Amino acid sequence: MICEIVRDESFLAQKSAEASFLDMPIAQNLLDTLAAYSDSCVGLAANMIGVHKRIIAVNMGPINVAMLNPVIVKKSGKYMTEEGCLSLNGVRPTARYKKITVEYQDMQFKKQRQSFEGWTAQIIQHEIDHCDGIVI
Repeated sequence: MICEIVRDESFLAQKSAEASFLDMPIAQNLLDTLAAYSDSCVGLAANMIGVHKRIIAVNMGPINVAMLNPVIVKKSGKYMTEEGCLSLNGVRPTARYKKITVEYQDMQFKKQRQSFEGWTAQIIQHEIDHCDGIVI
């Protein structure tokens, strides 16, 4: 289901709770919504569609991937950049890392550990910040 995007910064600033297997429909809604906004968006977090759960969806080139309970366990190569957000107007400065390693559950709720770099790493960091209530 395609969902409306939340723009309320006080809502977005709240931390998200751990996701469970029962939250799979939320992950699917995120994937559907990301596909619908593909012309202007490369990632979403569940709080952006009104749900405080640790779930993100990220565009990784030809596919969109959902990650439940993502946690960055390793990072390197700090740099400064500017980012926009579908929930906010304009761009804002933020610090990111060139390379990250993330642990998460996939759509079958199986534990995964993957390393990412560059643009994909930046998107994941932005969406995990949303889960942590960090608004750039």
